[in-house]
Amino acid sequence: MSNRSPIESRGQNDLVAEHFRRSCETLSRAAADPNLRARIHEIAEAITAAFRGGHKLLIAGNGGSAADAQHIAGEFLSRLNFDRNPLPAIALTTDSSVLTAIGNDYGFDRTFERQVRGLGQPGDVFIAISTSGRSANVIAALKAAREIGLTTIGFTGSGARPMAPLCDHCLAAPAEETPLIQQIHIVAAHAICGLVERSLFPGAQ
Repeated sequence: MSNRSPIESRGQNDLVAEHFRRSCETLSRAAADPNLRARIHEIAEAITAAFRGGHKLLIAGNGGSAADAQHIAGEFLSRLNFDRNPLPAIALTTDSSVLTAIGNDYGFDRTFERQVRGLGQPGDVFIAISTSGRSANVIAALKAAREIGLTTIGFTGSGARPMAPLCDHCLAAPAEETPLIQQIHIVAAHAICGLVERSLFPGAQ
């Protein structure tokens, strides 16, 4: 039996309702944004072209964005909407030995940059996820990706973001709060993956 008073319970319910309200408003704003939808199609086309050319997808981010990187890689390697062949996607956030070796030897700012240089090839695609747009290790990886000849894609939030000029395609969620930005990122990633698999496997649906 709960020890909370009716007033406390009502206050917590109000907080939950407010969170859902802001989440729905952000999703509606994103769905109605033609520029955002255009970015999603452009990113899907870039990834599709890379896969058709025998290239792969690299993805990186910190914290919740690291989890999103792994989530997105899983959708491509496994499946999203229907059974089909796996697609080569690697999250640069999963190997604790690599991450700690690079962090120890070169510093945390180079955890993704070293992996991009070691694993990336011209024609590959790199998705860099940073809600703030200024994560130092993500920006270092973007710079390396551009030097090598990867197509660079950024997932970030609204407003001025330092990572944006380093991206060939930049998807800016119409929000400034980290949780809301992350919600748009994963919804957009699902849409992108869905477009890619429909394009590459039209007979498998």
